[in-house]
Amino acid sequence: MFSPDPAPKPIDHLTGYGSLDDMALKSRDRSLTYQELDVAVGRLSSALQNSGLKPGDRVASWLNKTVEACLMPLATARAGLIHVPVNPALKHAQVAHILADSGSRLLITGATRLSSLDESDRPEDCSVWLEEDARAAWQDGNVLPPSAHDAETIFAILYTSGSTGRPKGVVLSHANAWLGAISVAQYLKLKPDDRTLCVLPLSFDYGQNQLLSTWAAGGCVLPFDYLFPKDVVKAIEREQVTTLAGVPPLWVQLLEVDWTQGAASSIRRVTNSGGALSKTLVSRMSALFDKADVYPMYGLTEAFRSTYLEPALVEAFPTSMGRAIPYAEVLVVRPDGSVTDDGEPGELVHSGPLVCKGYWNDPERTAERFKPAPAASRYGGMAVWSGDTVRREADGLLYFVGREDEMIKSSGNRISPAEIEETAQASGAVLESVALGVPDERLGQAIVLVASPVGEKEPDRLAQWFKTELPSFMQPKTVIWQTDLPRNPNGKLDRAAIKQAVLSGDLTS
Repeated sequence: MFSPDPAPKPIDHLTGYGSLDDMALKSRDRSLTYQELDVAVGRLSSALQNSGLKPGDRVASWLNKTVEACLMPLATARAGLIHVPVNPALKHAQVAHILADSGSRLLITGATRLSSLDESDRPEDCSVWLEEDARAAWQDGNVLPPSAHDAETIFAILYTSGSTGRPKGVVLSHANAWLGAISVAQYLKLKPDDRTLCVLPLSFDYGQNQLLSTWAAGGCVLPFDYLFPKDVVKAIEREQVTTLAGVPPLWVQLLEVDWTQGAASSIRRVTNSGGALSKTLVSRMSALFDKADVYPMYGLTEAFRSTYLEPALVEAFPTSMGRAIPYAEVLVVRPDGSVTDDGEPGELVHSGPLVCKGYWNDPERTAERFKPAPAASRYGGMAVWSGDTVRREADGLLYFVGREDEMIKSSGNRISPAEIEETAQASGAVLESVALGVPDERLGQAIVLVASPVGEKEPDRLAQWFKTELPSFMQPKTVIWQTDLPRNPNGKLDRAAIKQAVLSGDLTS
């Protein structure tokens, strides 16, 4: 049992969670103790506050995982500003949209990235700090003390790529970020001697929480940009990393690299979000990190994170989403808001203090996703209606079924793509896959599976597996083999791009 929801604090208070002389941050060229981290945040926030910005102004950072990028979430928060982290993988058109939509008053970036932007790509009143300006700001100057901001004030806007339409800005409060950090630190059992290798982009919630949850536990973060998976392996061994967060594509890459004897011996926990792990991946991860706990997780940017599967249950229930994380309430409901029976599919609804404040400057999409919590909710208030179909079994474990807008309608049947994808991966011939419905005069929609193989392609083996494991109406009509599947900037499989490529004929069997 977890303690009742603690009273949230301003997120910049995390600088005081570790012992003063303990290491809080170690980059390639610089290290900061918790005392030095607090001073650096105080100096950078003071410089931001004195630059002409006003409380509530948005500050965008388009940076690699530098010390400055790691300081920005806490420094902007302490200064009463709103942080808008931009994925360094984005190009100028996407960055221009984020800057315009957020109304950013300041952009902090490097000279090369700045040169890729036209003058018109920035709002007229958006000034620029180069990376070296931010570095100078935190190395000298006045120190702003920890803030006394109301925890419900806005802390950050995180832009999600989405499967359709323009990226939308998810508005997080100090309370959302602080409580999310405390929650993750609790269920991952993070400790002051933990060392987290931060390989994920800091521009989305999972990546940002690498920093915040580690600091909430008093541990050390190691921001790390890499070119090749082998670089991650070397860093783990060199730095004696204990915690590694990843997404399925990263785990696939890491499992294909040769690991030296003992390279993974320091790892205590590995976590996954941004897509489900296949049984094959879970098995291979458990074998590689044989001394570590594996934490599969499911998250919504609009509510930070919703569920995790306890490591002790992973081997027996590898396809489960687990149960709600601390300080979250997850209900499975029917269209009328009533709670489903065990085994009955329904919509996942997340309520509680981790629910964000909606979408920035977008009341229409906010109203579509954020609605009053179901009557059965112990929290009440506004909840995130995810659009994801899940089912809850009698033991309380949740299982992903699919998204309503991705369901395949074939021969009068409603078919979950996730069920086909899980069956494909269970064959041992498929590493990752996307099942799609494409227009078909006879069937309504025909099922197409776009799959990346485990080693050499084995079409006959997969076809025979489907005949054994799936009813005829669920078997793919076509399998398209692709070594590399398209992904969005956050590393997730880009289902919309894959479907468009299939429909346009760019991907064929």
